[in-house]
Amino acid sequence: MLGKLATYLRMCGYDTAYALDRDVEADDRLLRMAAEEGRTLLTRNVRLAERAGRDEGVPGALLLETREVVDQLAELRAAGFVLALANPPRRCSVCNGRVEAVAEGESRPDYAPNDGSAWRCRNCGQLFWKGSHWDDVAATLASVSVSEEES
Repeated sequence: MLGKLATYLRMCGYDTAYALDRDVEADDRLLRMAAEEGRTLLTRNVRLAERAGRDEGVPGALLLETREVVDQLAELRAAGFVLALANPPRRCSVCNGRVEAVAEGESRPDYAPNDGSAWRCRNCGQLFWKGSHWDDVAATLASVSVSEEES
């Protein structure tokens, strides 16, 4: 239920495991994964958040109350998360793998920049660069900051 949020967090450089990427849906498995990997559990499920709060192995849990990703980002910022694009990018927004710079002249699609400003995921091979999507995400993160300051 938080797939879009996972993408934003990865673009901000957070090591973000998304349960459905791992075919994990059962609450017990989610709690075990969070405990074993030392992860804070983000959820919209009240009962799951309560269980995580009682489970000594889970480092923490944050219950998100809103459905829209911009509102969820505001909740995270209010909880102390730093929400700014990682520069240079560190995580693949698709699979959470680490990304590395693509050398100038290295093989890439014709539509990707060939000026040294691209990154490739070590896990899935996805190619990234700072294009219009990067700008859109930056604008969204900036709007979360502005709307918080106005309230």
